[in-house]
Amino acid sequence: MNRIAIFTVSALCGLGLVVPVFSQEPAKNLTSTNVAVDKSQLPRNTGMISSFAPIVDTIAPSVVSIYTSKTVRMPRTMRELYGYGTPRSGTVQGLGSGVIVSDDGYILTNNHVADGADEILVSIGLEHKEYKAKKIGADPGTDIAVLKIEGKNLPAITFADSDKARVGDIVLAVGNPYGLTRTVTMGIISGLGRGNIGLADYENFIQTDASINPGNSGGALVDTEGRLVGINTAIFSPNGGNNGIGFAVPANLAHEVLKSIREHGSVVRGFLGISIASVTQEMADSLKLQEVSGAFVSGVSQGGPADKAGMKNGDVVKEINGSKIDDARQLRLLISGMAPGTKVDVKLIREGQEKTVKAELGTLPSKPELASSSGGPAPGQHVSNVLDGINVGDIDDDVREAFHIPRKVRGVVIASIETESAGYKAGLRAGYVIQEVNHQPVHNADEAVEMGDKIKKGEKAELQIWNQSKSESITLSDG
Repeated sequence: MNRIAIFTVSALCGLGLVVPVFSQEPAKNLTSTNVAVDKSQLPRNTGMISSFAPIVDTIAPSVVSIYTSKTVRMPRTMRELYGYGTPRSGTVQGLGSGVIVSDDGYILTNNHVADGADEILVSIGLEHKEYKAKKIGADPGTDIAVLKIEGKNLPAITFADSDKARVGDIVLAVGNPYGLTRTVTMGIISGLGRGNIGLADYENFIQTDASINPGNSGGALVDTEGRLVGINTAIFSPNGGNNGIGFAVPANLAHEVLKSIREHGSVVRGFLGISIASVTQEMADSLKLQEVSGAFVSGVSQGGPADKAGMKNGDVVKEINGSKIDDARQLRLLISGMAPGTKVDVKLIREGQEKTVKAELGTLPSKPELASSSGGPAPGQHVSNVLDGINVGDIDDDVREAFHIPRKVRGVVIASIETESAGYKAGLRAGYVIQEVNHQPVHNADEAVEMGDKIKKGEKAELQIWNQSKSESITLSDG
């Protein structure tokens, strides 16, 4: 998972930080699951809520503590280096939170909480009753994992419709910061649809100022009716402490991941078969677009859904089934959230004219390199390892016009690039052209992906690039 330096995302192991999850006190006389809070019982003072205790009492049993352990190889001693003794291993403990989402024991948490764990224990309620948990599946793309414990009539939380959440709504965060169970903090929703953060592949985070600290990853963000709004996932912090900026995966997205994993064992996503980049002001001016919005198509997978629908390089996607597309990230999220086989109306701009085509979505390949080399909904073609975070597309006349690439320049265009990638730190930017990889000429995006796959982790890559004015050589390394 890519990280921005000022973000701390705990793997819930060792000293790693985790997004806060706020634990709640067990409900009294709870007789059924998915119980909404009776707001008429809330203490009030001059028309204002004076206590959230009834909400906390109701939802606390649904928020659990998660304890993980995994065996890791410890550093070798000098004795071992010289051939004596045996390599040592040790056990790393992790702590996080989770949310019971069904009365038969399904639990949502973060993927980074459960990832790589050899053993997972779940503690429920004031009596701290422990259960052994099984990892049913995970989706690193959204940082969501699904666990299962054996039980009946467990206190499942009620889902809110997170699409109806508004900036300014009051929310509570419940979890185990620093191992302090049944901790609840209050705040508001500070922002919606946060992306381009570098935490996951499919980012559509809810931002909140409810205090979130290490140990809360996988916990619940709930509204004033005690319904799940999101799964707390990360904090924005230069020093590991709470700065009033936390991020949660929306409940609707988490529910879709849960449903797909329960039905298929993994997340199945829609696939349109295009390489895309967000429209910039320069591109809008060049293509004579009325506004700086939409997703520019830099590549179309041959034989894919978009190709069959008649989409072409240079198209600018403006709407999908009536939903406006502001940028490449939004299009990627929208398509990936649809089921394979879904029929979509794609409204686009081609050579200044509005046009609508009909496409039937395919299935997104499971391997990132296959998805991108096929021109999937990811922004461009994805190059791996030291080239990770660089998304490239084929160059045709429309791409040349949009990025002002001279006829004599050959290679693949960088459609987008992640700010924390080695390439960005070395000076690469969208619109640059990769002409060679390790002294081998690059002719198309598929070839670039293939070359990238041959570079082993930790190896350097020497690129010959055209930087909008001249050709130069750039060496990329993981360091």
